[in-house]
Amino acid sequence: MSVQPAASARRPVTLPELAERKALGQPIAMITAYDYASARVAEAAGADMVLVGDSAAMTVLGYPSTVPVSVDEMIMLTAAVRRGLSVPLLVADLPFGSYERSDEQAVETAQRFVKETGCDAVKIERGGTTVDRARAIVAAGIAVVGHVGLTPQTAVLAGGFRAQGRTAEAALEVCRAAVALQDAGCSAIVFEAIPSDVTEVVMPLMRIPVIGIGAGPATDGQVLVFHDVLGMHDGHQPRFVKRYASLLESMTAAVTDYVAEVHAGAFPTAAHGYGMAAGEAERLRELIALSEIGLRHPVTDPSPTTLVS
Repeated sequence: MSVQPAASARRPVTLPELAERKALGQPIAMITAYDYASARVAEAAGADMVLVGDSAAMTVLGYPSTVPVSVDEMIMLTAAVRRGLSVPLLVADLPFGSYERSDEQAVETAQRFVKETGCDAVKIERGGTTVDRARAIVAAGIAVVGHVGLTPQTAVLAGGFRAQGRTAEAALEVCRAAVALQDAGCSAIVFEAIPSDVTEVVMPLMRIPVIGIGAGPATDGQVLVFHDVLGMHDGHQPRFVKRYASLLESMTAAVTDYVAEVHAGAFPTAAHGYGMAAGEAERLRELIALSEIGLRHPVTDPSPTTLVS
């Protein structure tokens, strides 16, 4: 098993470096993060890229889908992740409704993310008119990551959260969207939930790094959701997810033990508290006895008092 260098010894990952890794056939590891703590974990683990995905709508904010999350919410989360990262390249999802209307809207939203969060690139979903939005954002000097296949923001149109491109005709549309986003200037692209056969067919056409999630091993890299990797929820698990831990059980057990100890009066103990220097507690009692506090009844006289030295 290879050992990643310490974060302090690694240089920040750049887009040209990712392109070089693609050329050399060196796999790229990407994971989502949604706050400072998860960013620090991704950093320490040696991730190459971190995505603040709009999946935060469901995993962190409790929305039923990715659609309701706002620009302000995503900016808050992305800024927190930025503060936790120094090495991985940071990509932020532009949420649903923040870029589709026009090129001007797309550029303005992307500029907000870069200025207010310090992200290295923004990600947008689908082909079609999104290709024009990608081209406009790139022309404004901002790196863009595309996303084809299963696109959660518009999953309803595709029949729900299911694999895409499972017929030759449907796969052709996925391939066309991927190439179009590449030609629009995207620096990388995510393939989500498409058959491995489709990935293998289209990869020779891709000049930019392709990050897969449920798209087979032929992509240049892989991305998974932080909470899925760590087993931090008990909801539906897509078939492409591999859980590397089951933290939900251990977290619940730890909090259960804490609650039980508080209820039983077993926590805290003297070991969890602070003390005063010798004689200070007795001195405090003397000061209270000489002050107005000692003359007040805690129930019948609730008015504020002033300590008298």
